[in-house]
Amino acid sequence: MAAQSKPLLLLSAWAMLEGLRARAQVLGRAVRSAGKWSRTLTRIYSTLIGQRERAYLELGRSRSRESIDPARMVWIFGSGRSGSTWLRSMMGELKDAGVWEEPMVGRLFGEFYARAPKDNLRSADFVMGDPIRKGWISSIRNFVLDGVRYSNPRLGSGEYLIIKEPNGSVGAPLLMEALPESRMILLVRDPRDVVASVLDAATEGGWLYENREGKTNARPSKTERRPNAFVRERANVYRRGVESAWRAYEAHEGPKVLVRYEDLRSDTVSEMRRIYAILGIAVGDEDLRRAVEKHSWENVPEREKGRGKFYRRGTSGGWKEDLTPRQVEVVEKATFPLLERFYPEA
Repeated sequence: MAAQSKPLLLLSAWAMLEGLRARAQVLGRAVRSAGKWSRTLTRIYSTLIGQRERAYLELGRSRSRESIDPARMVWIFGSGRSGSTWLRSMMGELKDAGVWEEPMVGRLFGEFYARAPKDNLRSADFVMGDPIRKGWISSIRNFVLDGVRYSNPRLGSGEYLIIKEPNGSVGAPLLMEALPESRMILLVRDPRDVVASVLDAATEGGWLYENREGKTNARPSKTERRPNAFVRERANVYRRGVESAWRAYEAHEGPKVLVRYEDLRSDTVSEMRRIYAILGIAVGDEDLRRAVEKHSWENVPEREKGRGKFYRRGTSGGWKEDLTPRQVEVVEKATFPLLERFYPEA
């Protein structure tokens, strides 16, 4: 039995080896074929990568040719609750105009620069150091223009862009340095009315309170716990923003106009006509009147205006009723230089 099984074992082993050899040959052909395919795919991929890069470059050149002209960018700086939404809405009615709503690019760069230690500002190693200012100012310019292209992709080089940026006013000096050909509006409002408006919005039931605190938040808001501290904080926010915007306004050599909310409310058509004339923007009188009428206080739906609403009063001097004597004192002390400059008669 043992003598007969030995040949069978040898034959079985031989058959196994033949099977393995055949599989190895098939595998070898597959590997060689895979190698050829891999090299072919690599060549195709490299070609596509090159074509993609060339397409990106061409797209960049095309966008550069078609992008907004910085000279047609109109920046609105100042402070929140100063009528910037209203002004932006009227100017947004211009033919061939777009709107960039609160990009906050001024806050992005302005806050970082303002908080930087002085030692950092003196260093060329710091990303916004004064020794390399020319470089990062150029970067801010490119950052803004790229942002415009992506936020308003259909806006052409011959169109205007109205940029509402009151809450980014801390960075106004940097933005105007980076885009010196831009047009600039400095919109100011009596700081007492501004603070009164924010206080109303941030109190329970107000639109700002609902946005920030939430209806289910049982903890009293800061306006309820420490209203005078809230008033002081908002007065300082106003001062920082408007002071920065004023510095930018004084240094700016391009078209610029100073607008007081109170004057805009008093005679909107005449004030808008003055704004356009100073900025060098042509607008037909009928188009201007139509825009003013469309966005007038009277045309705001009743359900959208009143205490606690975004559209609250539409008048000036309401602070006399809304703020306590102590709160008035706090605001006037914090913003005295600005009151003296813009509201000397008050």
